[in-house]
Amino acid sequence: MGTNATTAPVDERLPNGRLAALGLQHVLVMYAGAVAVPLIVGRALNLTSEEVSILIAADLFVCGIVSIIQSMGFTQYFGIKLPVMMGVTFAAVGPMVSMAQANPGHEGAQLLFGTVIGAGIITMIIAPTVSRMLRFFPPVVTGTIIVMIGITLMRVGINWIFGNPFGPTAPSVINPDHLAWIQHAQSAAAMPGSALPPLPEGLALKATVPNPRYANLTGLGIAAIVLTSILLIAKFCKGFLANVAVLLGIIIGAVVASAMGIMTYEKVANAAWVDLVLPFHFGMPKFNLLHIATMTLVMIVVLIESTGMFLALSDMTGKKVDQKDLARGLRTDGLGTLLGGIFNTFPYSSFSQNVGLVAVTGVRSRFVCVAGGVILIVLGLLPKMAALVESLPTVVLGGAGIVMFGMVTATGIRILSNVDYKTNRNNSMIVAISIGVGMIPLVAPNYMQWMPHAIHPLIESGILLTSIAAVLLNVFFNGAKEDTQAAVDAAKHAEA
Repeated sequence: MGTNATTAPVDERLPNGRLAALGLQHVLVMYAGAVAVPLIVGRALNLTSEEVSILIAADLFVCGIVSIIQSMGFTQYFGIKLPVMMGVTFAAVGPMVSMAQANPGHEGAQLLFGTVIGAGIITMIIAPTVSRMLRFFPPVVTGTIIVMIGITLMRVGINWIFGNPFGPTAPSVINPDHLAWIQHAQSAAAMPGSALPPLPEGLALKATVPNPRYANLTGLGIAAIVLTSILLIAKFCKGFLANVAVLLGIIIGAVVASAMGIMTYEKVANAAWVDLVLPFHFGMPKFNLLHIATMTLVMIVVLIESTGMFLALSDMTGKKVDQKDLARGLRTDGLGTLLGGIFNTFPYSSFSQNVGLVAVTGVRSRFVCVAGGVILIVLGLLPKMAALVESLPTVVLGGAGIVMFGMVTATGIRILSNVDYKTNRNNSMIVAISIGVGMIPLVAPNYMQWMPHAIHPLIESGILLTSIAAVLLNVFFNGAKEDTQAAVDAAKHAEA
């Protein structure tokens, strides 16, 4: 149906074929970013391949449901009715990985999903208030926070290429001769009448031999092919192909890894064709108030970022949004997060790269994102798709991770590039100190060993420390001026 005099472009219902094609384009643009978070967190939880596949399927399924709610509207409380695709936010990855590493396995998953549910409920309650808190998050604050999110995530991409610092892919392993000697001494000490004292409790050998599984040249070569492919596609292709350069780079890497026998397809063959995404797969959630408080702080940052996106979309589509519309949109971020915790996935926000796609294509109909949501739900019900993503070698993802996570940092830098440093030199101080404070857990992860254990979850995330420092320093230097246009401009620069 074409647009008539009374239909705004944002409410236009396009022909089904065009809707499906444009919806698929939105899905492809967000796909690589959407599946990255369950891969990162699932592996941090030490879950099996099948369980990580369940996280991926659940993520796509909930992405679809929340995208439909946000674009269509659901009751008077949910949905901003703009072309918005929802996805798992990268902002929550740092705190979630810290939680997962401290509590691996199913118990850790239950604690993590309980935290997500708790934060989702609180987010829905505070959404109307947050829509009025924009003054505390001018571009100098949001830009700094987004830079820190990118820097924190970059560790994940680099470890995907080389290997994790701990575990089977650590840089060094224990010398087998030293281990054999210790075991012999232990046996001798246990013999009746032995003069050898028993081994001291907690005695451990240091890993001193280079691990052949760490930074092997084959893996480095595949990661380099993925990165080079993305760069070539971004430079020489135009329009849609350039928009999905990261996804195409991953596909090229998968083909190369398959040809070399590094990527195998047994898991895909064993996965069912169709399966339901069920709630509470890992057991009933467990709730920890401090973890929930930490995640809620992350969600406040996510909501402020979403507010900027919504205001920018409002400008792009020509549909004015008021305080009630903003509250409905932000409440949907909370609802998505709540559904995420119930269906074994993570916190949700509007995906910025899809806002950029609205500007690139000029298609402003919200029903395109509804179609994208339907496609995501279908993908979430196909376990073979999730198993295929889970089968990707980490080196393939690492090559793409450098780009994906680097682009998060670049988005923050783009926002900061439009901050006024000439007439307000204090803005430089806000950025400098906030990033410096956020680097502490990355450079000195054991800095909190003498601090009360109860506050560790609050201070082990560089993203959270940067957020707190940037907000407080901005209030200290600049006060809290109401400037909605600055948030719109920042969001537009992020999508440039």
